[in-house]
Amino acid sequence: MRIVITGGFGFLGRQVAERLLETRTFRGAPIDRLVLADRFVPDGSAVADDPLVEIVRGDLTERLDALFAEPVDVVIHLASAVSAECETDFDLGMSANLDTTRALLEAARAQTAAGGPLPRVVFSSSVAVYGSDPALPLPPVVSEATLPTPKSSYGTQKFVCEQLVADYTRHGFLDGRVARLMTVSVRPGKPNAAASGFLSGIIREPLAGLPAVCPVDPALRVAVASPRRTVEGILRIAELDRGAGPGMLDGAIPVNLPALTVSVADMLATLRRVAGDTVADLVTIAPDPGIEAIVGSWPAAFDNTRATALGLGPDPSFESVVRDYVAAHPDAVAAGVPAAAGRPGSGQ
Repeated sequence: MRIVITGGFGFLGRQVAERLLETRTFRGAPIDRLVLADRFVPDGSAVADDPLVEIVRGDLTERLDALFAEPVDVVIHLASAVSAECETDFDLGMSANLDTTRALLEAARAQTAAGGPLPRVVFSSSVAVYGSDPALPLPPVVSEATLPTPKSSYGTQKFVCEQLVADYTRHGFLDGRVARLMTVSVRPGKPNAAASGFLSGIIREPLAGLPAVCPVDPALRVAVASPRRTVEGILRIAELDRGAGPGMLDGAIPVNLPALTVSVADMLATLRRVAGDTVADLVTIAPDPGIEAIVGSWPAAFDNTRATALGLGPDPSFESVVRDYVAAHPDAVAAGVPAAAGRPGSGQ
């Protein structure tokens, strides 16, 4: 069993790799090689030092020959340029998201054509494929049956890739499956260029004793998922058998991973309740029309019926998400934050 993770040292890629290395199996079969492909490999990474791990460093389109030098059983494709940078640099988004994904699909197709194993390709899409259009407003609750009408270049690129994965699957070139990710909060580490990055920043930075800016009206409602639930969803979609019965992946329709619907005001109130006034007061409201236009176009409420049938569920509360973050990342939390903030399970 040879598994490839693109963006393998990114935030989600590293967590997916860690989960697989914990069990060292996939669908009950031993993993012989876990290939992590990324442009950058951090120094001192425990994942990189694992004997099961093979590292392919560099631009993905230039390293596909190395990735497919030996048969690939599973690809978890997480490498991507993020929303705000795709909006400001159209060519970057088209190259990093659309062109790279098609090149990866072609490499998988070539393996099948050469008589190799049919690769299972998991594509990480996004809630950004949805958007409200004057001619077709979003319904109050969105499901996989809702027509995607993206309002950002990033969302458009993700939607095009979804259709490519479905068509390559229909032709029998590969076994493709698509997980639509909700906005992940709270992400550890440094801020990134995602338009939704503030949904982690308004929690992460104050907990570290740093100021943060909220660029949207706090009344804005959003769909979020913790890192843990997101990784669980990606791996579940990767592992599912195909079929029409309960707990089976039916067809090539993307799966919306479970969402927890909260307002930004709810998130800030949770921060205040968990960490206290001094921490919560580090957040300043300063609306940014560009950020509001992107994030505000995404749906906030989802019908989780399909995900539930596949064994997935949303986080129980945003308070549980914050407490899990504090418990998992004590070094990123300032000394003044109450110790009870990270008490496991206390927010559920």
